[in-house]
Amino acid sequence: MKFKFKGLLSTAIAIASGVMVLLGYFFTVPALVNVRIELVNWAVILAAFAIFVGVVNLLAVHGNKVRRKEKGRFYSFILVISLFATLILGLALRPEHPTVAALFDSVQLPVEASLMAVLAVTLTYASIRLLRRRLNLVGVVFLVTALLILLGAAPLPFFGDIPILSDVVRPFLTQVLAVGGARGLLIGVALGTLTIGLRILFGAERPYGGK
Repeated sequence: MKFKFKGLLSTAIAIASGVMVLLGYFFTVPALVNVRIELVNWAVILAAFAIFVGVVNLLAVHGNKVRRKEKGRFYSFILVISLFATLILGLALRPEHPTVAALFDSVQLPVEASLMAVLAVTLTYASIRLLRRRLNLVGVVFLVTALLILLGAAPLPFFGDIPILSDVVRPFLTQVLAVGGARGLLIGVALGTLTIGLRILFGAERPYGGK
């Protein structure tokens, strides 16, 4: 009985909070707007604490790996040192300081660019291996599209950009087809989020432990 009451209480709080936030967006009543702002601020604070807990867990996992001298402890040590160095610099100089910005531009951006480059090559290689095992239209379209984008984005040695491929085909693939697909995915995510939100408001879904 106690468990059921706890579930009903958590359900009531979740539904009431969602309804008040939703009404605060549709009606300009000062009381509703103030409640909405306060609840959103609480959500931001909770999200910040969740990130903090994640960082602490990351430090604990890699710190234990270094302490136990497990395989890959050198990379864990670099991660821990880099995290503390970035944290100290950010707190002492603030994120908008030129030194912190230069550190981000010289370390973080090249690493992200390298990972994206490796991902592009890996996907292309994976699609080639997939075609060797099972040939279908989707795999062929994916491989041809990836090759066209790679050839259009990276100039060839001694030749430079390929005229039609770099000026017409690649912009069409990246700015028309890819953007349209990305917008479709975002619309699908938005509709799914809206559906889940409505189910939570009506009590059909209880991710907060109200079952």
